[in-house]
Amino acid sequence: MEPKSKVIVICGPTASGKTALSIELAKTINGEVISADSMQIYKDMDIGTAKPTKEEMQGIQHYLLDFISPDERYSVAQYKQDAKKTIKEILQKGKIPIIVGGTGLYVDSLIYEIEYNDIELDGNYRKELEEIAEKQGLEILYKKALDIDPIAMEKISKNDKKRIMRVLEIYKATGKTKTQQELESRQKPIEYDYKVFAINWDREKLYQRINKRVDIMIEQGLIEEVKNILEKYNKFPTAMQGLGYKEVVDYLNGIYTKEEMIEKIKMETRRYAKRQLTWFRKNKQTTWLEGTNEIQNNVNIILEVSDIERRKQNNKKES
Repeated sequence: MEPKSKVIVICGPTASGKTALSIELAKTINGEVISADSMQIYKDMDIGTAKPTKEEMQGIQHYLLDFISPDERYSVAQYKQDAKKTIKEILQKGKIPIIVGGTGLYVDSLIYEIEYNDIELDGNYRKELEEIAEKQGLEILYKKALDIDPIAMEKISKNDKKRIMRVLEIYKATGKTKTQQELESRQKPIEYDYKVFAINWDREKLYQRINKRVDIMIEQGLIEEVKNILEKYNKFPTAMQGLGYKEVVDYLNGIYTKEEMIEKIKMETRRYAKRQLTWFRKNKQTTWLEGTNEIQNNVNIILEVSDIERRKQNNKKES
């Protein structure tokens, strides 16, 4: 039996340094990067999603960035299909695929070969849940979801409205829990040899990095970016519910002052990073890398653990 092709996965919380590490690694092993970030998929949303710039990419080919309109729906099932197709293309070029991002569902759909079926969700039921959350509080929905699927809820924060509602919607639509669906969908053999790494930081240091990143986003023009999106799209984009964007929308609507908006983005981003760390710690096959290490040290650890040789980038020849 032929050995499975290796695919490197670099995950971890927001602002942990995944982009810089993945680019250095790609240059070392002749790799190409596939994003696993559910916000960086959107066009016109660059600053608030910390999308790597052309300069930051340093000539490394990136995929699954900047290709979905903010008013379109894009599911985990679609991501998995697109990512698997891209992995195949990169391997056919004789290069090594590097999956990079902080969206746990995207990463898990690949490394565990989970089939997230595109379930037809009931719009009326969603409205009903939104009303309950607004009038009676999110905790009621959290408790309801906990009764239905305690295993899935281990990974979900009490403040994570989107994912709490998802647990309830899946159960309403299919009569099965999210956990049951995932177990049933893991019957497929895993196609590639995924080598999974995550970047760890001391919490205080990570929070400082997050706060600094938010300040930089504001300086770079996050408010203007949001204004442009609101002008460009007739329908209020779902993507605007994303972290950093909904707070700016609230500021533009007079709900927050500018200072309150900035503090709110920082606080919500810190909470999100905490949830990401909880999620990735549940993946037992993960090798943890220290964020304080020199990037080259972490590249060396990845090479050693993955048993991958150094290979020069062929960018110049190909361009």
